[in-house]
Amino acid sequence: MSISLAVCKQAHPMVSFPPSPIMTEPFNGWRRKDKVVVVMGATGTGKSRLSIDLATRFPAEIINSDKMQVYEGLDITTNKVTKEERRGVPHHLLGVVDPEEEFTAADFRLQTSLAMESIVKKNRLPIIVGGSNSYIQALIDDDDLEFRSKYECCFLWVDVALPVLHSFVSDRVDRMVEAGLVDEVRRMFNSDGDYTHGIRRAIGVPEMDQYFRMEATTDEDTRQSLLKEAINNIKLNNCTLACRQLQKILRLRGKSGWKNMHRINATEVFLARGSRDANEAWENDVARPSTLLIRQFLLGDEIYTPTTTSIGTPPFMASMANAIRSVVAAATR
Repeated sequence: MSISLAVCKQAHPMVSFPPSPIMTEPFNGWRRKDKVVVVMGATGTGKSRLSIDLATRFPAEIINSDKMQVYEGLDITTNKVTKEERRGVPHHLLGVVDPEEEFTAADFRLQTSLAMESIVKKNRLPIIVGGSNSYIQALIDDDDLEFRSKYECCFLWVDVALPVLHSFVSDRVDRMVEAGLVDEVRRMFNSDGDYTHGIRRAIGVPEMDQYFRMEATTDEDTRQSLLKEAINNIKLNNCTLACRQLQKILRLRGKSGWKNMHRINATEVFLARGSRDANEAWENDVARPSTLLIRQFLLGDEIYTPTTTSIGTPPFMASMANAIRSVVAAATR
């Protein structure tokens, strides 16, 4: 299927998550406010993988901010990370809401605030990750500014060039179909179901409606045609979603209070998919730069910024900066 680049979907290559030991000792950064990392990006760019990588390098727990992944069920269709992929990292708001209930931005704000308080009390770092940028903005830019009065944010935006993403959308949806998407959605199908509420809003559910209604009363050729049309619509709607998410990120990046957003370019990772270089590209272009940014964020910019000893800079500050750089470099080799 040919899909215009104007509606292309971001989809990360399905590479394995290599095992990594979990750090359990609390970090001792100097901070005026509690700190939180927010991993953003269009659907499929590898946000979940990055958040798990970071949570195995820092003592952290993850809070899901994908508005469909909060619901129980449809794990394939909503592309939830599996227990194996989580590598023992605690996840909050992942598959915990009844599929028939409505989970609003206000609900997300309340539940996330409670989860963050719990995480911070354990001297661990909250990492919020997901593609529902409206939920993230509702949390951070709340009307009474309570969130920003308590927390300091570091935003990581995982991005992939749209022309590169275009070739991935069909493959990922096809893999989801091979993994059982059709049967999974069929179990959720209700001829009287409402596709404007709960988990039935998820891309992959309404697109299959006509196929399920007609598959028992049509011939094989018609069934295959209906199924192909449904799958193509899933791909197209995912492309549209990804572009809307990207546009929202670009708007947020221009707003006051969102300037601390670091773009992590994962394009080379996608170009290397399927090769031995894919994991190396991920480490070099995504995981390691993100790790350095978070270490800098936790230690404090005022410590990490100096690069040379100037006339007005006390020598011990320059020495401290160099020492920190050495520690960070050694930890991320």
